[in-house]
Amino acid sequence: MSIEPTQPAEPAEPIVIVGGGATGCTLALLLARHGIPSTVLERRTDPLLHPAAHVVNARSFEIWHHASPKLAQEIAALAPPIETVNIIRWNCRLADEPLGEIDLLEDSEQLALVRTHSPFLISHIGQHLLMPVLWKALEREPLVDFRRGTTVRHIKDVTARFVIAADGANSAIRESAGIRMRGRALANMGSVFFNAPDLHPEGTATPLLTWIYEPNLCGVLISHAGGDYVLMTAYLHPEQQIARDSRTYWERTLPKVLGPDVPVEVRSTGTWTMTSHTADTFRQGRLLLAGDAAHRFPHTGGFGLNSGVQDAHNLAWKIAAVLDGSANDTLLDTYETERRPVVERFAEQSVANHFRLDEVTKPLGITNRSLRAATEAVSHPLLSRVPGRLMARAADLVTRLQLRRTRALRGDSSRARRLRTDIASSIPAQLEHFASTGLEFGYAYDGPLICREPGPQPLDGEGVVSYRPTTWPGARLPHAMVLHEGSPHPVHDLLAHNGLTLVTPDPRAWTHALRGRRFATILPLQVLGLVATPPGDQRNLLDLYEVGERGAVLVRPDGHVAWRTTEACRDAADELISLLENKWGPFGAAQR
Repeated sequence: MSIEPTQPAEPAEPIVIVGGGATGCTLALLLARHGIPSTVLERRTDPLLHPAAHVVNARSFEIWHHASPKLAQEIAALAPPIETVNIIRWNCRLADEPLGEIDLLEDSEQLALVRTHSPFLISHIGQHLLMPVLWKALEREPLVDFRRGTTVRHIKDVTARFVIAADGANSAIRESAGIRMRGRALANMGSVFFNAPDLHPEGTATPLLTWIYEPNLCGVLISHAGGDYVLMTAYLHPEQQIARDSRTYWERTLPKVLGPDVPVEVRSTGTWTMTSHTADTFRQGRLLLAGDAAHRFPHTGGFGLNSGVQDAHNLAWKIAAVLDGSANDTLLDTYETERRPVVERFAEQSVANHFRLDEVTKPLGITNRSLRAATEAVSHPLLSRVPGRLMARAADLVTRLQLRRTRALRGDSSRARRLRTDIASSIPAQLEHFASTGLEFGYAYDGPLICREPGPQPLDGEGVVSYRPTTWPGARLPHAMVLHEGSPHPVHDLLAHNGLTLVTPDPRAWTHALRGRRFATILPLQVLGLVATPPGDQRNLLDLYEVGERGAVLVRPDGHVAWRTTEACRDAADELISLLENKWGPFGAAQR
């Protein structure tokens, strides 16, 4: 472990988290909520200010609220009003009339429905704004030892009971453990972060995303707060100027794309490889992988940061149960069992979104499929012998020839009008790229901790855009406002953060039925009454929870359903006890 500046080499805590990104920060804060101290080792001394992720979904807000309501409020305060980030636009040149657009607020009924799913809404918050808030939260948490400027190169250099690799896509810890990533690269990407407050005239809408297809560049422009933007485009070879001397490239290119009279201040530039990769294993002994260290997606869909936050949520209560002596460490094996199918589904959707964009640009002969083929061809081992400068010239030539195709969109010829019409007609089909409520709330777990019911999981048949709340085992408990101690509360706020919660419309009967029974469980069990607020909504609440007037839903600390029944306690208590003893019991501390 290389440490700069000098610090103690062996953390006293049993948990070391390598990486202070969104995943690592979230895990440390959730562990603190469980009373578990941790050490976070972060190689940077200051947060990365070049924006990466910018989509923060409502489920992430719920998880941060679980860690700290104050933290969730601070992050929510960064989000712009939704009516200012609702337009997704396709353009040739920025100054031209749009080729087409999607208004995410156009369907008011859908928006009203989405608001019923959570106290939070999906938001647009650049990672460069998010990370300082998360770092401040770490610094004020007494159970977190946050060490900046600390580089960890090998797992053997870390002394701790468990090490969580949350050190990103190029995880050194994962590499040192010999864990392979499987998948394929889709494109090499370059980006510039810049300020241009006059880019969109005052009084005109600023699109959240603008896809640009013009002779100087094909890429996407992302709007951020305060007149900041990120512009991304693909390249083929590392010796091209966009990768070799990126600032010069962007200072030359931006005036051509934005307009020569638009004042621009370049803040930073960057490159990365867009991939869809998943680690061979998420656990190797005391090492656990989380976030980008375990899985990488294309940015098309916004699942990357959010899936890392979900990883942390799944891990935190399990680590806490092991460290407080309630469970043995085989409980941590369920982390991969539950999370792998979820992240593979996210990867599938991200890749589908990436290639679905071809439906828009196919009339031009410019597609992401051809980009992938060209990227793979340029990186072929046989071409490694060709001097880099020659390869860069060839890549520049291929790029210019492709960009030249966009000229066909301009003018008033019949072909240009037909191309613009074809593109406009294909844009509505891109909605899944930007509205994925069905995946945001609808991901579900399976495995030994879930009492799966016969038949197909109902969420499997739901779409990407739509979400149907359900208490089917494995799903997230549906959001609802319930009456508790005389006042309304979101039901997720009332769940035991370090135990199981039995949610039922008949709490007295279930409490009485269980109080006199002796049974083994690795987590304490509380009973929560399901009472609607206002009372007239009780029937709707019972319909939402799908357990009738006497049944119950067993909910884990992470808000996911483990079991449910429509039967009254006199008929179902034995089933619940059997579940806790036979499915959860083997993970108890006495079972090795």
